[in-house]
Amino acid sequence: MSTTVRERRRFSPGGRLRVRPALLAGGILLVLVGGALAAAYIDDQSHRDRLAPGVRIGGVDVGGLSVDAARARLEERAVAPRRRTLTVHADGRTFVLAPGQSRLTADVDVALARARADSRSGWLGQRVMHDVSGWRLDESLPLKLHYAPGVVPQLVDKVAAAMRRAPRDASVSPSATGLTVTRSRAGRALNEGALKRALASALVFPSHSADIPATTKPVAPKVSSTQLAQKQAAYIIVDRHDHVLRFYQHLKLSHSYPIAVGKQGLETPKGLYDVQWKQTNPSWYVPNSAWAGKLAGKVIPPGPDDPIKARWMAFNGGAGIHGIDPSEYGSIGHDASHGCVRMRIPDVISLYARTPVGTPVYVA
Repeated sequence: MSTTVRERRRFSPGGRLRVRPALLAGGILLVLVGGALAAAYIDDQSHRDRLAPGVRIGGVDVGGLSVDAARARLEERAVAPRRRTLTVHADGRTFVLAPGQSRLTADVDVALARARADSRSGWLGQRVMHDVSGWRLDESLPLKLHYAPGVVPQLVDKVAAAMRRAPRDASVSPSATGLTVTRSRAGRALNEGALKRALASALVFPSHSADIPATTKPVAPKVSSTQLAQKQAAYIIVDRHDHVLRFYQHLKLSHSYPIAVGKQGLETPKGLYDVQWKQTNPSWYVPNSAWAGKLAGKVIPPGPDDPIKARWMAFNGGAGIHGIDPSEYGSIGHDASHGCVRMRIPDVISLYARTPVGTPVYVA
């Protein structure tokens, strides 16, 4: 067939070009697909700032909202309720943490950016199908919160200083009439860890009460009344006025003994001492004093010439508690010695057995 004939067949009567049906259908399909894609793209772009249904941030439902609307809702429902005044109650005092001090902020934009990215995950077709089908993301994102660094520790330190009460150790004070025992007392300290946790929780969780009671814990004394009594096995008080030696065991009066003390000019020295050493049937080391005469500086061994009988308990260096010969019992009850404390022999033996080295001796 000639070229001229073929060309004539392509044209319709009247000289118009004839289009094949298949080409026409393909063209129409392309137009429809292109239109659908364009419509899908336009619809997708119209939702580019909208969060998927089911999205929650910091416990607040923001699904289906635009980013701006979600931000406003988060500020209203998640951030604003946390910007409140916290009050700590401690021992009748009130301590306040105002919003301006805590300066609480939240990473709202960071959470929204994550929610938006997750809401628009997948390719265009998936996103369109999600919109058409009412797909829910069902995502719960945390809302990170911040408050001024150091504000909680500073308030806790302030409350701790107000609540602190130092413990009191047990102690004993001697006088001529006896021992006065000051009992121990427990102190108290703020339970700082509990208060820090309570403040941090109240700042972060609006459901937690803004009124926070401060709690304390006891602080034990270093020396309790019981420990002091156990430690103080013996205590001696020399009452020069009444010529009585009072002996205490575990801070309770155990025995009272009649004594003689130093005479005028050679008084038994007043003050608080302790038993420095003890000796049975001691020698007499005569002091280098004028009153000793020819015996000054000598050592008199036990025997009839030794005025120190049976027992010796030294305190204050040269002075001591000792027994005397029965022939001198008449001096008991008087200021008669050269500075020592005189006792009857049975009494000094009894006292000696109960008195360890280191026993306090208070001369009043």
